[in-house]
Amino acid sequence: MIDDSTLKQCNKDKKVRELKIKSLEHAISQAEAMITESKMNREALTFLRRKVADSLKELEVLYLMNNKD
Repeated sequence: MIDDSTLKQCNKDKKVRELKIKSLEHAISQAEAMITESKMNREALTFLRRKVADSLKELEVLYLMNNKD
């Protein structure tokens, strides 16, 4: 989940929030590509899927912050 400091910065500054959103969207896209193309072992794939799920939750919070403004 997003740490408190980052969350406060994203709440205060829309530019920071937009950068965080773009960063998360890119990371999720890249991770999903790795998952589909990967020959990783099951444990590594599970870890990566969990990270994608966490990132999606963070992204939802940031989208909600955008809608609030």
